[in-house]
Amino acid sequence: MLVTEAEAQDWLRSVLQVDDARMDRLSNLVALLLEENERQNLVARGTLAHVWVRHIVDSAQLLHVSRETLPEGEWLDLGTGAGFPGLVIAALQPERPVTLVDSRRLRTEWLQRAADALGLDRVSVVLSRVEDLPSGPHAVISARAFAPLDKLVTLSARFSTPDTVWLLPKGAGAPHELQVLPDSWNHLFHVEQSLTDENAGIIVGRLLGGSAPRTTKAKGKRT
Repeated sequence: MLVTEAEAQDWLRSVLQVDDARMDRLSNLVALLLEENERQNLVARGTLAHVWVRHIVDSAQLLHVSRETLPEGEWLDLGTGAGFPGLVIAALQPERPVTLVDSRRLRTEWLQRAADALGLDRVSVVLSRVEDLPSGPHAVISARAFAPLDKLVTLSARFSTPDTVWLLPKGAGAPHELQVLPDSWNHLFHVEQSLTDENAGIIVGRLLGGSAPRTTKAKGKRT
């Protein structure tokens, strides 16, 4: 388990093999975040003293937790908020197209400024609710505590193919969310332990098919 800022930065260099240029880009992202957090509440102030653990590595670990090589292609980050995990992924893999989706205008305006400042020209920032996004396949889908798994899958299955890898950071409830996912979804999801929080899990895997269970209205009694 990573606890200190030094441990987090050492993990990036030793495990993910992050070079000096990408470390500098992450440092610039941290500086941009700290500056903007004085204007709008991007992240909880209490997490800023441990920003490398709580936000940078918490996001970057998604490149490491999958039991297989992540597919190439567009990464879709839903409910990205302050850009976690999507903006960190883009900083580490600037050649990959990354789409950041959020429904709050101030957030998306900052995300675009940050992407521009970091020279991430393959980042697309979209101001939208997930429900209003056009359908289309993506190689990777991430969402950091955006919605319960059953709701998230129902909203987002139309962005997925059987080859799409889902990477979903969750809290302590990750195993429960997976257990109560309706049987109508055919999936290969499992839970990985977070490196930054002993009580958190990451749901990882593929959605092979299926659909949300149908709900039926109870018939009213005649009087």
